[in-house]
Amino acid sequence: MSREFPVGLTPPDWLVRNLQPQQAPVNRAAVARAALAMALPLAAGLAAGRPEYGALASMGALSGVIGDTADAYRMRILNIAVPQLFGAVGVTLGTLVYGHGWYAVAVVTAVALVSGMISTIGAVASVSGLLLLLNCVVGAGLPLPSPWWLAPLLMTGGGLLVLLLALLAWPLRSGVPERAAVADTYRTAAALLAVSGTDRTEEYDEARRAVTQSLNRSYDLILARRARHHGRSPELTRMLARLNAITPVVEAAPAAHLAGRPLPPGTARALHHLAHAVETGYTGPIALDLPVPTTETGRAVDHALRHAADVVAAPDVDPRGIDDRLGRPAALGIRTARAARNVVLSANSWRYGLRLALCIGIAQALVSLVPVARSYWVALTITFVLKPDFGSVFSRALLRALGTVVGLVVAAVVLSAVPEGWGDVAVMLVLAPLIPALTPRGYGYQTAAITPAILLLSDILNHQGTALLIPRLADSLLGCAIALVAGYLLWPESWHTRVGDRLADAVADTAAYVEGAFGTDTEPAARARMRRRLYRDLSVVRTEFQRALTEPPPTGRRAAAWWPLVVAVERIVDATTAARVRVRHGAAAPSTVEIAQVTLQLRELSEGVRNAETLVAVRTDLTGPAGSVLEPLRQEVAAARSIASPR
Repeated sequence: MSREFPVGLTPPDWLVRNLQPQQAPVNRAAVARAALAMALPLAAGLAAGRPEYGALASMGALSGVIGDTADAYRMRILNIAVPQLFGAVGVTLGTLVYGHGWYAVAVVTAVALVSGMISTIGAVASVSGLLLLLNCVVGAGLPLPSPWWLAPLLMTGGGLLVLLLALLAWPLRSGVPERAAVADTYRTAAALLAVSGTDRTEEYDEARRAVTQSLNRSYDLILARRARHHGRSPELTRMLARLNAITPVVEAAPAAHLAGRPLPPGTARALHHLAHAVETGYTGPIALDLPVPTTETGRAVDHALRHAADVVAAPDVDPRGIDDRLGRPAALGIRTARAARNVVLSANSWRYGLRLALCIGIAQALVSLVPVARSYWVALTITFVLKPDFGSVFSRALLRALGTVVGLVVAAVVLSAVPEGWGDVAVMLVLAPLIPALTPRGYGYQTAAITPAILLLSDILNHQGTALLIPRLADSLLGCAIALVAGYLLWPESWHTRVGDRLADAVADTAAYVEGAFGTDTEPAARARMRRRLYRDLSVVRTEFQRALTEPPPTGRRAAAWWPLVVAVERIVDATTAARVRVRHGAAAPSTVEIAQVTLQLRELSEGVRNAETLVAVRTDLTGPAGSVLEPLRQEVAAARSIASPR
């Protein structure tokens, strides 16, 4: 018996999206590391008779736990160690200006500007910017032990303890996370082939997006090592070759799906067999039980699977002969200089930095200058809420407020019922594992897990007990209000800047991909890079739309109206890839007139998206020879142009 909300009490869709927990497995190793890394410093501090030292080290461990998200060991070094250096700089600057009024306001605001700007570089820079600002706020808001270098030393040591625990198994598992990532890509490709050609279109779309995400993760892991090890590490060369070998399979899947005939079950089983070989490091003969292909798409799938099997079976791979589709990354120094130049010249990075600096400046002015009992918690709240690359500001403010309330209830029980001293260590052993366990569920769940841990550590430093709970709730609500007003409502980002221009660029790139897919002067490697970049860009567009869907009207309503166009563009790219695969395996190539007709429609669609506030249906008369490989593509383009949104 289903329950329905009474008329008028149905919660809005954007609220449901915000509160719905995300499904994610629990990383048991990360849970164990969090418990040890945050409880051991407290125990050591108590044993030495300096519990405040243990609390500072445990705070540093908390930042390490937040950054402990990578699978590959080399990525863990970057994700944990590099942000710790920025955190040490932040707490040093904060400590030096503690209690200095306007100087503290100016320094913390300047740090916020830098933090917001460098957050646009990438994942590691984002966490580094976060810790730079967080620790600066803590140093400027709490009386930390003297001398000035002690707090950064203890906090950095706590963070590096997390890294040490994360690297304990490295000698035994070197290369295993990378192999596991590539094997997972093979399995997601198998799931894609299993639904290709069926009438389960939604399942196919989800499987294709899962393949894109898996490919992104695998390439990011391998390329993170490749700049230093390419050509010298046989294992790395082999993994890269195996990852590249799955590309023809992924390209053949859209052709198989548009053919409308399910593939034999043996095709998906073959990929699972190859995934097992990749994960275990097996090299040797691999028998594939595949039927004899009789169609263009069948030949494409058969050829792609046998090519992947040959690559997986090869014991050695010559790096000079590898099918290098993505190119070698530039040296670290070159990439660093390029990133710094892009940040300084980017309007987006300045806009994000100024938003964050404005809000932090307001918070610090209230804390330092207004004679009202406010604390560093206001700026701390803003730092988490207003991180520009972490999602919708509105959603994070809402979830931060709700998560803080839940966390304060837990903290109230802990601070009133647990005696100080060794009881704090026992409580931390329980609270710390909740942080990595609940973080994947959503930001509100992460806030609810982190809040009691931070309050417990703060109480060890300033001994305020339950008296700090209500002020912390007020501080959190004030921080959320500042972020919403000064960081959200006063910066009404243009729909085109945030979403429309990105989608328009993707449509324009799709038009270029259609031209390149059938052009005789386009190299296969360049075509593959174009396709991978396009799918990655569409993944970013989809993420931005999903963030917009969690906001109240008009943003959420507009995102819902435009959402079908995002799906339509993804299917246009699929149809283009499918047509190219069919041509490569025997179908007649389309004429230049057909190609020009489709690209013209796509470029017109791109301009319409860039300039329109609402989507308006456009009749599209796309004609061509019967049986042309571009016929499914013409249908998808016509469907995209026929999408309209309510005015």
